[in-house]
Amino acid sequence: MKIIVDAMGGDNAPEAIVKGSVYARDRLGAELVLVGRQEEIEKYLGEDRHGIEIVDAREVISMEDDPSTATRRKKDSSMTVALNLLKNGGGDAMVSAGSTGALLTGATLIVKRVKGVRRAAMAPVLPSSENGIMLIDCGANAECTPEYLLQFAYMGSFYARRMMGLSDPRVGLLNIGVEPTKGGALQHESYKLLTKAKEDGRINFVGNVEASTMLLGGVDVVVTDGFSGNIALKTAEGVAKWLFGELKGVFMSSTKNKLAAAVVKKDVKGIAKRIDPNEVGGTAFLGISKPVIKAHGSSGDEAFFAAIRQAMAFAEADIVGDIEKNIDYMKISEEV
Repeated sequence: MKIIVDAMGGDNAPEAIVKGSVYARDRLGAELVLVGRQEEIEKYLGEDRHGIEIVDAREVISMEDDPSTATRRKKDSSMTVALNLLKNGGGDAMVSAGSTGALLTGATLIVKRVKGVRRAAMAPVLPSSENGIMLIDCGANAECTPEYLLQFAYMGSFYARRMMGLSDPRVGLLNIGVEPTKGGALQHESYKLLTKAKEDGRINFVGNVEASTMLLGGVDVVVTDGFSGNIALKTAEGVAKWLFGELKGVFMSSTKNKLAAAVVKKDVKGIAKRIDPNEVGGTAFLGISKPVIKAHGSSGDEAFFAAIRQAMAFAEADIVGDIEKNIDYMKISEEV
């Protein structure tokens, strides 16, 4: 399997990106196409270059560039060239740790959405008390229609089946309460659409879910607009950072607590590992006609390796094919 890599995207590019790519070649047998400034890539690549191709691209899209126009203005950027390679069949999937907005816009304009998909969505998998949950959308679409959310539910279900190994993933609608009457017009209409999809036997919709309980079990895919999803995601991340910081302070506050910390150290590390981006990988862009993975901007070599591993699994699972085959059910019909 061949993975196209934006070697210049992210805080630690190109060194961490190149090293992570080499790990993917050596551990997973991946073929890699590294796109970026050739001399900078070669600096970290070393002598053993089997299975790795370099495509020179002279420009770099930075965080200061306007995401909505960056890939159109910088046609020789590593991200733009990589997306064009993916579009033209130069690889099975693409990974970038660069600007999220530019990557999403570029993927939409260059690689294109699956025909019939209204909007692509960002769909990270978050740790939970069970198998983890997919949150879709987490920031790509601040304003949504009920049809968008219906499509997110389908795409999230396909991903959960193929990538998370769930035979009948439970779909919840993020809301301010569990009752069907909660929320505004978007939630009310989306609830009706998702209920009908359940009655038709196409989605295992379990109803509304609150942000305070979505990580506690009972749901596998949480559907929401990108504005609410991003707030839920950032809040969860902030609480996790705060909690680990407080725990560290408690454990280091006295000799007695330091001894206690030594006893539970292994278990605490296990929890930390579940939320570590080095283990998680990146965020899938669902709805794009070919697999695109957004790695964390601060990815080190192990984190980028994990993102490549995720991209390979994404391409192998053929989730895009699932979306294409089911697109007729993902649209609002006149009778709904």
